[in-house]
Amino acid sequence: MRHPTRRTLLAIIGVSATAIPLLNAPYAGAVRAPGLDDPAKKEIAMKLVSSAENSSLDWKAQYKYIEDIGDGRGYTAGIIGFCSGTGDMLDLVELYTDRKPGNVLAGYLPALREVDGSDSHEGLDPYFPRDWRGAAQDRAFQQAQNDERDRVYFNPAVRQGKADGLRVLGQFAYYDALVMHGNGSDSASFGSIRRRALQSARPPAQGGDEVRYLHAFLDARVRAMKQEEAHSDTSRVDTAQRVFLRAGNLDLVPPLDWKVYGDSYHIG
Repeated sequence: MRHPTRRTLLAIIGVSATAIPLLNAPYAGAVRAPGLDDPAKKEIAMKLVSSAENSSLDWKAQYKYIEDIGDGRGYTAGIIGFCSGTGDMLDLVELYTDRKPGNVLAGYLPALREVDGSDSHEGLDPYFPRDWRGAAQDRAFQQAQNDERDRVYFNPAVRQGKADGLRVLGQFAYYDALVMHGNGSDSASFGSIRRRALQSARPPAQGGDEVRYLHAFLDARVRAMKQEEAHSDTSRVDTAQRVFLRAGNLDLVPPLDWKVYGDSYHIG
């Protein structure tokens, strides 16, 4: 089952995901030890997010995923929940078309531009889901999904986490928050969550205690999730990230055991 994700409607506020700056430049003592961008840690991150987004650890099976989950953001699809109503799906298909003109999704670009900022399917139905699944068999489209995930969500989260002096778990907490909330200007965006956490605790880069700061960040994240009914179940924080934090597993060292939406998962 695909669980809802939340993205700020970038088109409404007049910016694109590509225009979102890093909140802070890295400080002189930023984390230089292997972080979430270490290949083995990144694989763990992909599985953790997939457990919450797709109820599966097989994140690579999600390239072909597409459905309208009824959250007001049109179609949600792919490995990170690209949405037709929030601009990131449009950016993805544009990238794919730049790399491979004439692909099966290229003809939908005018429609994707029209529906951006809405939940409309106009110009996409009835064949867009079928063609998305067809494109997902193409390694070029898979790579485009990987690259857009990294550019818009993963890399900014890791950079900001390292700038704040956070280890792997903290970098993952940032990544998961960006995936669900985006980094727009509303009160439930990643930036707002981080600012609220900073009102309660300081990150290591500012001389604070990492565990205390991460609890403050997760508290702020839960508050943001509860602003929307689709996120009233906060188990991806309460019975996953918070479990690792309470165990002191700040580097996400396997074995890892957690639950999301009542389902149990394990990485050995």
